[in-house]
Amino acid sequence: MHELSIADSIIKTVLHEIEVKNLPSVKRIVVRIGALSGVVPDALEFGFEALVIDTPLERSRLVIEYLPVRGKCRECGKDFEVDDFLFACPHCASGAIDVTQGEELDIAYLDVEDESHPERHSPS
Repeated sequence: MHELSIADSIIKTVLHEIEVKNLPSVKRIVVRIGALSGVVPDALEFGFEALVIDTPLERSRLVIEYLPVRGKCRECGKDFEVDDFLFACPHCASGAIDVTQGEELDIAYLDVEDESHPERHSPS
């Protein structure tokens, strides 16, 4: 279950950002996961919830943005969403495509809160 080590890495990264940037309380951690990343979202959430107990992130919520696979045809130049992992252009049936989305696994941003108002922070 590599999702546990991914959850651990997310937590360590966010805790480092809190320390380095002196961030206030983190309310939400938004993570983007592509369909080809091999990450099971439910397992990642479960691992995150288990690992944040007794940490400064205990009240933080992990939000997962699941990204479908998208491609661009090298023959006709059209962009499209890949359905059912069929890697062929739906416009011209060419198999010459470049994957443009779906392999992501990153922290998109953090929602932090201070006394005046919530704001977003993107990890560097």
